[in-house]
Amino acid sequence: MRLPSARLALPALLLLTALAACGEEPSLAPKGAASSEPAPQVSGRTINVGPDQDRITTPKVDAIAAKVPAAIAEDGALTVGFSAEGAAPLVFAATDDTTLIGVETDIAHLVADVLGLKVDAQTSSWENLFLAARSGKYEIVFNNVTVTEERKDIYDFATYRVDQLGWQVIDSSPIRRIDKPADIAGLRVSVGSGTNQEKILLDWDKQNRAAGLKPVEIQYYEKYGDVLLALKSGRVQAYFGPNPTIAYNIAVSGGSRIVGTASGAGPGLQGLIAAMTKKDNGLIEPVAEALNEVIENGSYAKVLDRWGLANEAVPESRINPPGLPRQAG
Repeated sequence: MRLPSARLALPALLLLTALAACGEEPSLAPKGAASSEPAPQVSGRTINVGPDQDRITTPKVDAIAAKVPAAIAEDGALTVGFSAEGAAPLVFAATDDTTLIGVETDIAHLVADVLGLKVDAQTSSWENLFLAARSGKYEIVFNNVTVTEERKDIYDFATYRVDQLGWQVIDSSPIRRIDKPADIAGLRVSVGSGTNQEKILLDWDKQNRAAGLKPVEIQYYEKYGDVLLALKSGRVQAYFGPNPTIAYNIAVSGGSRIVGTASGAGPGLQGLIAAMTKKDNGLIEPVAEALNEVIENGSYAKVLDRWGLANEAVPESRINPPGLPRQAG
């Protein structure tokens, strides 16, 4: 999630078939984009990838809305930052190539409903999401952001999903399991730059080097679609990334499998995905209360279910919980 773009690609729906073998660019159109294509199915559920989302809504709660700082509430909108690179089922473009859809957008809309605000959706590169939140340009970010101890120095967080990472390989790969650092010694691995999974991967590689094992060869790609092509061609042997995106790609397109999962906070701590705001801007408390309201009233569960992510539900939203530990050195 790094490439600045006015458009959101749909890499989880890439058709990595004969097109790549013929040297043509793989289609970025999702199944369902054309009338002749069936809508994608995940966990036995048909996924609506059209612009008419008929989103799940929830009523305004005056007592919570009253806690939103006046400077944020005065225009009647909540300026929300999303990544411009796009990754289904998190945040991606509908079939009109314009409307933002996905679990992150749906949860942002639920929170805005409780606060009595409209969502003003903005997109940028992954790195600029943090810069824009820090400057106050974006009042909040909903984009699969993991709580880390370093990020807590600068931002406030309100949790809303479990953070699971996955290891993806192609179906024909001899790799059966990746559970520990030694399992990746000497492998060619792709990971997103500036992500918490990169930090975990670098730590694993450091442990391997200290143990006298072969170093991992890390390759970086700007788009998940490029990762998939690299896997298919053998340029990389495994990809370490957000489990929801990998699972969605496998369910819709096939051709690969998950050989291991890991907490986004590293060993010993369950990682958590959270809404992110500028530190001490006064918004995180009502956001956490709004999240707890939708968890309690059931609309949150409906949103996760429609995107096949019911297994990532949390029982409550927490403000600034323990996150991925600081990196030594």
